[in-house]
Amino acid sequence: MFIEHFVKREHIIINKAMKGMNNMYNVNPYQCPYFINNPRRNMYGYRGYPCPYFVNSPMHKLIKLKDYGPEPFVVNIEDATKQNNNFRTALWTGDNLQVTLMSIKPGEDIGLELHPDVDQFIRIEEGQGLVKMGDSKNKLDFEEKVYDDYAIMIPAGKWHNLINTGMTPLKLYSIYAPPEHPRGTIHKTKEDAEADERHHH
Repeated sequence: MFIEHFVKREHIIINKAMKGMNNMYNVNPYQCPYFINNPRRNMYGYRGYPCPYFVNSPMHKLIKLKDYGPEPFVVNIEDATKQNNNFRTALWTGDNLQVTLMSIKPGEDIGLELHPDVDQFIRIEEGQGLVKMGDSKNKLDFEEKVYDDYAIMIPAGKWHNLINTGMTPLKLYSIYAPPEHPRGTIHKTKEDAEADERHHH
């Protein structure tokens, strides 16, 4: 009798706690085998994820990497960036803005370049590197080491380069305003990017 009473009391406590959590976040927690009589499906009819340690842990899935512009688009940019293995993949191109994903091999660089009328934002999602900038290609007097979660702002008219100084690919995404590359651009390697650049100039 004591064991049955204890289990029943714990069941009531857990149900009250879970009800409070649902009201707070307006969601049902994912399925956990340690909860007694925890419902197998949430309010939308989807089966919960079996995880005894995390509540509402997101499930990662592969993203089809292509140019989704100029339509409305939402994406986990960190997952997309880390998934990309191309030197450059255009993910979204609009009339005034472009998002590209890049993967720079160890010892490789983006390449010394200048965008006369384009401001650029770069965020490092994985890896480490050295960014250089300057007013001329022979005077890159701005240097900074960059790592995971670092952001780089490159003003229009600045010569710049980013070198992978690590032992693993440097994964980043870049935002151009206005767009720098044709919609749907995919460069599997740096050599492909350089050949495409020569072709367009």
